[in-house]
Amino acid sequence: MAEATQPVYIRVDAVTLKEVVKRILERVEVPPDQAEIIADVLVRADLRGIESHGVQRLNTYYLNRLRVGRISPRTEVTVVRRTPALAVLDANNGMGQVAGVRAMTMCLEMAKQVGAAAVVVRNSNHYGIAGYYAMMALPHDMIGISLTNSQPLAIPTYGRKRIIGTNAISVAAPAGEERPFVLDMATSVVPIGRIEVFARRKEKVPPHWGADETGKATDEPERILHGGGLFPLGGPAETSGYKGYGLSGVVDILSGVLSGAGFLTHVFPPSDPQGRPSNVGHFFAALDIAAVMPPAEFKTRLDQFIRELKESPKEQGQDRIFLAGEKEFEAEEERARYGVPVNAAVLEEIRTNCRELDVPWPFPF
Repeated sequence: MAEATQPVYIRVDAVTLKEVVKRILERVEVPPDQAEIIADVLVRADLRGIESHGVQRLNTYYLNRLRVGRISPRTEVTVVRRTPALAVLDANNGMGQVAGVRAMTMCLEMAKQVGAAAVVVRNSNHYGIAGYYAMMALPHDMIGISLTNSQPLAIPTYGRKRIIGTNAISVAAPAGEERPFVLDMATSVVPIGRIEVFARRKEKVPPHWGADETGKATDEPERILHGGGLFPLGGPAETSGYKGYGLSGVVDILSGVLSGAGFLTHVFPPSDPQGRPSNVGHFFAALDIAAVMPPAEFKTRLDQFIRELKESPKEQGQDRIFLAGEKEFEAEEERARYGVPVNAAVLEEIRTNCRELDVPWPFPF
């Protein structure tokens, strides 16, 4: 087999990239304020080094379906049911990013009144990085929680059929002098976008990431994508993959079963041959720290928690222990300053979109 060529990445200004994505979305009839939200979520993923959820998904997850009417370009979020601390929203097959921001905003408003609140969303679509919504709580001195189910991309422990989603979990908590704690994870070993990145690069993946069509571990990304599936967090049963399988179930219950959205194989992929709406479900929660203790006290205590972790003894040969979200914050700072590295093939797709939709191409290449 020929040696894989290393992919070419080109650094581009994040603000300019966001504006290009926004204008492309506007050309397919997404309202400007909603296009702004979607573009911000996608570029924020690339800024934070989460390439699998960034602008590489602009075509496959969004534009392809917006152009043929399989996602509503104008997201009309309606309130189905509401109490002082709980609400159910219907995204009416609109964009998940718009529904997510609306739901988390409502969640924060309710939590400020009653101390804690949760909002579930049904009839939605892929909403990007879960951490975006959990981090919305940070400026309000709240702890944010964001969960979403997804199309079935992973196999259950001892299974060989894709039936569970990558079902993301994010929790964000504000600190004082330290960076916030931001957990943002899939309940599979990796998200499917990570496999797609390796397939695009024509590189092998670690064999504990996914299985082939027989349910056995493979290092071939194409076999995982076509006929196989991802392992749940932990990998196969021998390395406790049943724990990730269980976590995926929790997310699906809260995001799908509870909200009235799809769950398991009832969440349909973007490329569904029957053209059915995805019916993704989300769960958001916010905890107002001030209802429990003064926020300054919480932040001091979390600073202590963080420092004790980071200052604990290191593995031989290592000089640093990272906190959840720390690498992403560092990537965001570096990329905001020097530009976001985007796969050249992805940039070419975006330039094609610009050409087809009469959007000026702003980059000098």
